[in-house]
Amino acid sequence: MIISGNSTNIEAALAKVTQYWSPQVVGQVNDQYIKVAKLKGELMWHSHADEDEMFMVVYGVLKIQLEDKDIILRSGEFCVIPKGIRHNPVASEECGIVLIETVTTLHTGDEVSARTVPIEMQLG
Repeated sequence: MIISGNSTNIEAALAKVTQYWSPQVVGQVNDQYIKVAKLKGELMWHSHADEDEMFMVVYGVLKIQLEDKDIILRSGEFCVIPKGIRHNPVASEECGIVLIETVTTLHTGDEVSARTVPIEMQLG
């Protein structure tokens, strides 16, 4: 549930996440959702045709595979994956992240798998 005008503790929000690769919306700024997620293993190669996506690591290490390189993010670091860029998030050990995405961003873009989580389930 998104509550305006209240503080949110990211670590406490992450502690409530029980499934890997299942982002949970914890806030909204205009047309951007703020989400937390726990990751372990790899998601899948995908892209978002019309939206950029920001990944920020709270704890652990996240590798984001791109077609031409890998980006390694550690605690306190973030990167923005531009729209249209195919990417595959990978975490060899549990990793806690914050995502910032527009409200129209589909979890795995145009790709659909058993790991795809619809926005209705992300809103908790």
